[in-house]
Amino acid sequence: MLSPKKTKYRKWQTGRRRGERLVKPETRGITVAFGSFGLKAMTQARVSSNQLEAARRALVHSAGKTAKIWIRVFPDRPFTQKAAEVGMGSGKGDVQGYVFDVRPGRVIFEVDGAPEAMAREALRKAGTKLPVKVRVVAR
Repeated sequence: MLSPKKTKYRKWQTGRRRGERLVKPETRGITVAFGSFGLKAMTQARVSSNQLEAARRALVHSAGKTAKIWIRVFPDRPFTQKAAEVGMGSGKGDVQGYVFDVRPGRVIFEVDGAPEAMAREALRKAGTKLPVKVRVVAR
């Protein structure tokens, strides 16, 4: 799973899961830059490193051996969770993993070196593993 090697702060403040800033369309990373086809997010969500890894595996499995794959996002935001059956109070929970705030318009994966039909089907399968609505886009 993807996670940063080193972080400046171990725990972040929670922030807003939904808000004006998160619903606005993304301005960076909105075009297919490396490959021929890409998977573009149409809605907003927090994508965890586990979900990205599941989507990557589905993509690699169905894209074929000749395909080159790029992951255009990196989960660097830690999320915490308190242990089961622990009462309220006594501080914040331990870091459980890392997420990436995906906004509408962001390209998440890119593929090159596969036939168009195979690439589109592979990206569609990878999109089912993610908590966002996605669209397959071409260069």
